[in-house]
Parts: sequence; structure tokens; C-alpha cells
Amino acid sequence: MHQRQPSLLHRYLHWEQAFTISANRLSRRIWVRRLFSLISRLGNGWGWAAIVFALLVLDGRQAVMPIVWMLVTTVIGIGLYGSIKRLAARPRPSEHSRRIMVSEPPLDQFSFPSGHTLHAVNFTLQILFFAPLLGWIAVPFALLIAASRLILGLHYLSDVVVGAVLGMLLATFALALQITVL
Repeated sequence: MHQRQPSLLHRYLHWEQAFTISANRLSRRIWVRRLFSLISRLGNGWGWAAIVFALLVLDGRQAVMPIVWMLVTTVIGIGLYGSIKRLAARPRPSEHSRRIMVSEPPLDQFSFPSGHTLHAVNFTLQILFFAPLLGWIAVPFALLIAASRLILGLHYLSDVVVGAVLGMLLATFALALQITVL
């Protein structure tokens, strides 16, 4: 009897599970777990609030409209990823493997897409447009947030990649609207 080859999707999902387990192994070092737990918590909003405050200090009144747009896209982003999460209903990685240690409690039930990454990319792109000086803070912060999702065992790589793409699309749309309006 001829044995079927696993599909490309099946092979990818197997690789992604192994990748997620490997990334999560980093959290076994207490300093790594603590660092990325802190980054994750800052990614919940406080880190971005500090960067937005710096934008306000740098640009004064001119920063008000960009900040308003960032807040509007935050609300849109929450609705977007929340709807996709409910539709996709992808379980968290720890539900598929006991080898994944969750180091930070998830903010919601499902994994796909990563809301933290969506917001990180959205904010970073808008910050780079309006205050490139703050890029040296925003870009590494966004990258660390994306990495935290894998290291803390909360997301698969595809969750993070799709969150980043959605954040990029949201920021691009918002910036295009802002340029049109201004």
C-alpha cells in the first residue's frame, strides 16, 4: 500500500510547532522570562503610552492629531484582531504541547493573530512617520514585543507574522487617510 506524503500545510504546522517549542525554551532562563514578561506587560499599553508622551513632549500641539489617529487605529485594531480571533478560534500553543511553558497569562482565549504585534507594528510605523527621532526606541520595542509572544509561549510564528501584516496595513491605511486629510 502506498503511504501518502504529509501535505505542505501539515509539514509547515509541524515545523511551526517545533519552532514555537524552541523559542519558548529560552524562557527557561529566569532572566529571559522576566525580561520578556516585562516587555509583554509594557506592550499592553504602558510602553506605548510612554513613547506617545515623548512624541507630545517633542512635537507639542502638532503631536495631538497623530496621537488621536494612533488611538483610533488602536480601537480599530482591537475590533479587527478580536473578530479574527473569534472566527479562527486557534488554540494557544500550550494547548497542543505540554512542552510549552506559558510565562505570562494571555489576555484572551485564542492565538491567531497576535494583537500585541498588530499594535506594535501599527504604532511603530505611525511613530516613524511623525517622529522618526523616536524610531530608535519604537523599532526595538516592537521587535521585542513580537519576540515576546513566541518566547512566552503565547503565540505561533504565523500569529505574530499575521499580526505584523495587519498592523502594517492598518498603519498604512491610517497614514494614507491622514495625508489625504492634511
